[in-house]
Amino acid sequence: MENFDHILLFKTDIRSEEDKQVLQPVLDKNKNIEQWNVDLDDEDYVLRIISYKLRHEQVIELVQHQGYMCTELK
Repeated sequence: MENFDHILLFKTDIRSEEDKQVLQPVLDKNKNIEQWNVDLDDEDYVLRIISYKLRHEQVIELVQHQGYMCTELK
């Protein structure tokens, strides 16, 4: 069975390309984030992060520091 613990999912209020551009420098420069994207078509605006080191709480803090709502999707 595969282990997907390195894929972190969050419900956000990142609703537009402009919002994504605000977060891009912060997420891109974090060396612990392998890859990230936001599904702007999903009603929960799901932020998906691939990281082998970060915990959900750390990502939530990063995103909230930029002024966006971010909660763990379970």
